[in-house]
Amino acid sequence: MFESKNKWEELAEQVEDLVSRKRYAELRDLLLPLEAADIAWLFDELDEKAPHLIFRLLPKELAAEVFVELDSDEQEILIRGFSNTELKEVLDELYLDDAVDIVEEMPAGVVKRILQHADPETRKSINEILKYPDDSTGSIMTTEFVDLKETMTVEDALKRIRRTGPDKETINVSYVIDDERRLIGLLTIRTLLLAEEDDVIGDIMERNFIAVRTLDDQETTARALSKYDFLALPVVDTENRLVGIVTVDDAIDVLQEEVTEDMEKMAAMLPSDKPYLKTATFETYKARIPWLLLLMISATFTGQIISSFESALAAATILTAYIPMLMDTGGNCGSQASVTVIRGLSLGEIEFSDIFRVIWKEIRVAAVCGCTLAAANFIKLMLVDRMLFHNAMVTIPVAAVICCTMVCTVLCAKLVGCSLPLLAKKIGFDPAVMASPFITTIVDAISLLIYFQIASAVLGL
Repeated sequence: MFESKNKWEELAEQVEDLVSRKRYAELRDLLLPLEAADIAWLFDELDEKAPHLIFRLLPKELAAEVFVELDSDEQEILIRGFSNTELKEVLDELYLDDAVDIVEEMPAGVVKRILQHADPETRKSINEILKYPDDSTGSIMTTEFVDLKETMTVEDALKRIRRTGPDKETINVSYVIDDERRLIGLLTIRTLLLAEEDDVIGDIMERNFIAVRTLDDQETTARALSKYDFLALPVVDTENRLVGIVTVDDAIDVLQEEVTEDMEKMAAMLPSDKPYLKTATFETYKARIPWLLLLMISATFTGQIISSFESALAAATILTAYIPMLMDTGGNCGSQASVTVIRGLSLGEIEFSDIFRVIWKEIRVAAVCGCTLAAANFIKLMLVDRMLFHNAMVTIPVAAVICCTMVCTVLCAKLVGCSLPLLAKKIGFDPAVMASPFITTIVDAISLLIYFQIASAVLGL
């Protein structure tokens, strides 16, 4: 592992130099100690022709690992350049779940070629997994796991693991099934190694286990893996028959995708599954413009509120100068509350039943934050605006209006920010859509209404 970006750049230059000079033996020796993910990173930095050459220099197992780490565009380029023999060799080394992921990302022509050169059993398994809904647990599981019988001895089990293990996704956990493939227990490799050879599997296996179903949401399954610190979870069908497992690496991918999706929604964008630099300009435009149009239209209500209080503004023009500050502060407070609640919902820390506890907490937070901001603002108005800049229009009544508005705005913003995501979750909407931009628009309108109502009452406008 290299310590700095400069070291990585030096490595890329060294690889390019060896390729240009056709020093392939030295190049192979340079690459072999590297991790698959590091070699995949090199592919992004090299000339278009270099990846094909480097890929052919790698041992089959390492080449397959590197292939999995590449993004879909690079995988497609390599597949199109593979001979039929090379393609079959790569497919034979891939785990089933990785093969499924590749098939899902490839164009129809490439998929057809992949399936043509996959062995019949692999092709059948790929087609079965592809039948599951996109967001289901079944779509990310692998059927490559070690299964045992409860009548086996430890010696028999270890022999089976040695015989079938090289082709399995993981051998850390083995799953015990009955004659009808119903899951009845599991045991770790640690348990097997520490047991006596003549011990019976049924006597030492763990009968209390957690399993997920094929149609369960993949995010729920990923969070279960994270919660319990499992390396894999068994997947069963409606009749409790073991059909596959979900491993921790697939769970991490799911969680990364969900986090990215939530971040895009919170930024008022339609989700995209492509890296930023590889997303076309028009695609980026299509992802952003719907929400921008919606927020622009909703912001017109803010303009209507200001227009309806023109007479008040004309009588006290100084009030206009503090509108941006009040709106921005309200929007920031609402965003803070919404992000905190959305995170709690995502992690399962908060449920809709907790709404009154959440509101009560945010009221207390808002009271403290609002009073602090109001006090700081009053000092600023008196010392800076009035005394330093000699603004005679900044009077104590005006400062009182602004500070009272500040307290009320913070309170309303916190309440809106914490409650809207919970309500959205309750009625079936994604809480992320109730994030910063949407909440900010609502809070802006509320802030102005509060501001002008207080100003009218205190200043007699």
